[in-house]
Amino acid sequence: MGEAKRRGTKAQRIAALFDESGVVKLTPERYNAFIAWTRSPNAKYIGLELEFFSDQAENLIGVLIQDRSDRDHGFVILGRDVKGRFRGIEVEFGMNKISARHALFTSFRKLIASGKTVFPQGDEHADKAGVELFETNLPEEKLHRAFQVLKHQPHWLPARGIMEEMMRHFVDVDGNFVEQFQTTAFDSRIWELYLYAALLELDLFVNKEHEAPDFEVTDGRAKVFIEAVTVGPSPRDEPPPKPTEDLPLMRSLEEVRELLKTRAPIRFGSALYSKLNRKNKYWDLEHVQGHPLVFAIADFHEDQSMTWSSPALMEYLYAISHDASFDDKNQLVIEPQKIETHEYQGKTIPSGYFFQPGAENVSAVLFSASGTISKFNRMGRLAGFGRADQLIVRWGTKHRHDPNAAIPDPFLVTIEQGAVTETWAEGLSMFHNPNAKHPVDPNMFPGIAHHWFDDGQINSVLPSFHVYNSFTWNLLATDEAAPNVDAFQGAAAAS
Repeated sequence: MGEAKRRGTKAQRIAALFDESGVVKLTPERYNAFIAWTRSPNAKYIGLELEFFSDQAENLIGVLIQDRSDRDHGFVILGRDVKGRFRGIEVEFGMNKISARHALFTSFRKLIASGKTVFPQGDEHADKAGVELFETNLPEEKLHRAFQVLKHQPHWLPARGIMEEMMRHFVDVDGNFVEQFQTTAFDSRIWELYLYAALLELDLFVNKEHEAPDFEVTDGRAKVFIEAVTVGPSPRDEPPPKPTEDLPLMRSLEEVRELLKTRAPIRFGSALYSKLNRKNKYWDLEHVQGHPLVFAIADFHEDQSMTWSSPALMEYLYAISHDASFDDKNQLVIEPQKIETHEYQGKTIPSGYFFQPGAENVSAVLFSASGTISKFNRMGRLAGFGRADQLIVRWGTKHRHDPNAAIPDPFLVTIEQGAVTETWAEGLSMFHNPNAKHPVDPNMFPGIAHHWFDDGQINSVLPSFHVYNSFTWNLLATDEAAPNVDAFQGAAAAS
C-alpha cells in the first residue's frame, strides 16, 4: 500500500511538472523525426537518451540523458535555427535523474516565457543544407504523377511531414534535386532520400559534399562511398495489366516467375553495367581511391516491380540460382545452378555482374524493396504526422528463420504509434563482391542483411525481422462511423 502511494505521488509530481511548464512528452519515433538528421553518431557513446519532451508548438526539444561514463544525469535542449533545424542551445549535467528532470523543465519554462521561436546559430548562411521540397511554380502537366499525389492528397500527409523535417538538413550538391524530384526523376530522388535516412539511422557520418558518388559515409574508422542507382522502365516493355478485384496485384505468380528469368535481370544489368562503364570511373576519383565503392540499387521499372524482382538481382550478381527440394527425411535440400546468360526480347547479357571486367572495383551492391513513398508515409505515421482518422495497414512477407523453410512467412500489421515499430534500414540487403579490391566491413552496416558468395554457394546473415516485400493500404475515413475498412477510402501501394 505504501509503495503504491509512493508511485502515485511520483506520477502526480511528474504530471504537475508538465502542467506548470507547458511541456509535452514525445514518443521516441517523433523525437527521432526531428533529431535524427542533426544528432551526431557519437552521441550514443556519450549518453543514453531516456525521455523526450517538447513545447506545445514543437519549437523546442528536450532530452533527459544519462552519462555513460560516470552514470550521472543531465539534459540537452534544442531549438530551431534560422533554417528550422533543431540544434543544441542548452546543456547541463552532473545531477541525479530527478534533479535533471526538474532542471530540464525549469529551462523549458524560461525559454517558453522568452517568446523566442528561432534560435540563430550564426552559421546558417554558410552551409548548403536546406531544401524546400514541395514548393513549385511548375505547371501541373510537367509534374511527376507521384509528386502530384504526394503534394496534394491528404493520404500522404505523414510522408510530407517527415520529409519536411529531414529536408531542412539535406544538401543539394547538384542544385537540381528539387526540380528532378518534382518532374522527371521522382523515383531516383525518393530512393536517394531513403538512403539518406537509412544511413543516418545506421549511425554513420553522412557527407554529401561531392557531386559523385552520392554519399560518403564513415563510422570514424573506415570510409565507404555509395552511388544511388535506379532501374527505370523501358519503352520496349508492354504496360503491365491493371489491378482488378480478382487480381489486386498487377502480375500473376506465373508472370512473375517468367519475368524473373528474363526481363528483371536484364533491367538490373542495364542499370548496373552503365555505372560500371561510366566515362569518369567512380573509383578513379581522387577522393574515392583506396576506399570501398557500393552501388545502391532500387527497382522502379514497373509499378510494384520492387515487390517481386529481388531474386533476379541476386541471380544476376552471382550467376547462380537455387533449386529447392525435400529429401526422404523431409529435410530441405538446396542445389545451386550455374547461370550463363539472361535473355529478353532478343537481347542477351552475360550473368555474373561481380565477375565482369572492372567489377572488382565495386565492393558491394545494396538493395531494398522499401525505398518508396509508402515507407515515408509509414515512418511519418509512427512519428505522429498525418490525420487522426487515417488507417495505414501493411502486409507482406518476411524471412522465416527455419533452416527447413522453403517459403517466407506472411505478416500483417496496422501502423499505430506504440503498437508497432519500424526502422528505415529494415529490409536492406548488402550483396558483397567476392572479387572486390576493397571489401566492405559488414560491421559498418549492422542490423541489415548481408550476403556472400563462397565455394559456389550464397551464404547470408539476416536480421531477426527481414522483409522481402510488402504492400501498404493507405486509408482515410469517409464518414463519422466507427472506424472500419468499409468507412475508409484509399489505395494500396507497393512498399
